[in-house]
Amino acid sequence: MPESPPSKSSYVQARTALYDLARDNIKLLQEFTKIGIALSRERNIERLLEMILEEAKGLTNADGGTLYITSEDRTELQFTIVQTSSLKIKMGGKGGRITWQSVPLFDSDGLPNHRHVCAHVALTGATVNIEDVYKYEGFDFEGTRNFDRSTGYHSQSMLVVPMKDHEETVIGVLQLLNAMEGGRISSFSPVSLDVTESFASQAAVALSNNRLIKELQDLLESFIRAIAVAIDEKSPYTGGHVRRVAALTMQIAEKINAAKEGPFAEVEFSEDELKELHTSAWLHDVGKITTPDHIVDKETKLQAMVDRIEIIKLRIELYKTELKLHKLERSIGMQRPGELVGPYYYPERDEMEKALRDELSFLTKANEGGEFMSDEMISRLRKIGMTTLQIDGITQPLLSPDEVENLAVRRGTLTLKELEIMRNHAAMTARILSQLPFPKKMKHVPHYASSHHEALNGRGYPRGLAAEQLPLQARIIALADIFEALTASDRPYKKSNTLSETMIIMEKMAGELQIDPDIFELFKRERLHEEYSLRELGGGKGVAR
Repeated sequence: MPESPPSKSSYVQARTALYDLARDNIKLLQEFTKIGIALSRERNIERLLEMILEEAKGLTNADGGTLYITSEDRTELQFTIVQTSSLKIKMGGKGGRITWQSVPLFDSDGLPNHRHVCAHVALTGATVNIEDVYKYEGFDFEGTRNFDRSTGYHSQSMLVVPMKDHEETVIGVLQLLNAMEGGRISSFSPVSLDVTESFASQAAVALSNNRLIKELQDLLESFIRAIAVAIDEKSPYTGGHVRRVAALTMQIAEKINAAKEGPFAEVEFSEDELKELHTSAWLHDVGKITTPDHIVDKETKLQAMVDRIEIIKLRIELYKTELKLHKLERSIGMQRPGELVGPYYYPERDEMEKALRDELSFLTKANEGGEFMSDEMISRLRKIGMTTLQIDGITQPLLSPDEVENLAVRRGTLTLKELEIMRNHAAMTARILSQLPFPKKMKHVPHYASSHHEALNGRGYPRGLAAEQLPLQARIIALADIFEALTASDRPYKKSNTLSETMIIMEKMAGELQIDPDIFELFKRERLHEEYSLRELGGGKGVAR
């Protein structure tokens, strides 16, 4: 007999079933898209790992799960995230560090470990779906049974899926436990298997991308620090300067973020802005790579390849030798009349020798650069510079014009020309950094880093920027740089200041708008200078109260 045609109700049921299936697939696709976007956006690797396991549990309605990550040497699986909803267990990520022993991928003889299901999946790249772990004989589930005995839990169904990156390399294993249906444990369905495999692949790519970004960021930060340290170590006098400035910069930024009142109550640097600021602080002196070493290391006013005060001493010693020869000549009846020597007339050689000793003492002290040169001192210096000595019948000046110019520096050891060369490092910082393709989130690094010698009053360098052209980040670095320089005990061109002296100097600078007065007030109020003293100066610089 011919088959009877399907009834109208059968068509309706079939159409409804197809409609429900299509709706469920669309919903699943939407959920996958939503999860995929969330995974790709997450930059915190711990949160990403948690999200991978949580979303996998949600897609399969699993009660528990474990996320393993392959070690860098690919010899073991490391427990990364462990969760069991019914037991309220959350380990790894925000749930705290997991101390469980990793699962080896190879035994002591170097043979692959196929005893443990997670290791087997990592080695083969094949999914394993188990209906009941207590009835399955293929793997060693002693660890699962121990967990059950210690918690009163009952492990049953298990789905173990490899996480493969874009190169089909297994970078982790996703292990789900106890699929739930209607409040009871069920097996993982073929649909759950397909969904989990697809999700695991998506999660692996997101994790690989996250790792790659993190590795590139770490490489960039390490490279930046290596450059900064190399520049610092160019000179024995600047070692650690950049590190100290960067640390102090971030301390100030953190206090600004924590401010609940005052001018910074509405200011809050984002994580990306803090990274940008940190990078800027580390690179603020990169321009010093072009500053000649003899200027950076100029410990005394006359220092060049050697300290030229020694040459002056040698001239005087040679002249004193001439004096002794003259005395010897006098003693044997070859006395010469007194000579006119510079602006002085010394009929007696002993008086000349004593005068030269006094002048040399004065020049030696002036050469150190630790004492401010007054008008009287400079006048005396120029008078000495007019002095000539007669050595071996040749008349020559006690001081050359260049030596007079260097010794006449009023403060420190650098001449105006040398100071300009030293200051040029800020312009070079801008020039160097502006040529680097910083990512969008770090586009302000060249400006922040190169503005650390600018002032709110417009009298800074290298560009003489006005206050409105100086963002808060640049002002923070500027204050940190000045404070570190004032308290540093290893600068050859200036004497170090006590902490109290430094704060008095900076108070004046804030009043003259050389530094930001609001940042300085926060700096004082939060006693960051005292913390710095204890951390970097051993607390031995005199705490300003």
